[in-house]
Amino acid sequence: MDKLARYRQIIQDALQWYIQGKPLVSTIDRFLILDKEQDHYQLMRTGWRGSERIYGPTIHVDIINDKIWIQYDGTDRPIADALLEAGVPKEDIVLAFHPENLRQYTGFAIS
Repeated sequence: MDKLARYRQIIQDALQWYIQGKPLVSTIDRFLILDKEQDHYQLMRTGWRGSERIYGPTIHVDIINDKIWIQYDGTDRPIADALLEAGVPKEDIVLAFHPENLRQYTGFAIS
């Protein structure tokens, strides 16, 4: 399996792990958006918490130039950790939610 196909599978497997857990609020649905052609992957949530509308991504990951870009991670178990555990090297993971000038301090790829 080539690197890109491997990374696509690792991301999908990681997102499946997050969606398998029981949601904290039963009125909030979670679902995956997997754009395998453009390499955009999201775990979304939608629903209601009382009178508050819940809508948006919990995790957003892209593959750009053979690296995994974590655009957003709103979890208490960072997806970067799941990617590392699956064998993705730190130099292939970009924490895109950090400003570019601060990424050098994260231990992960800058871009």
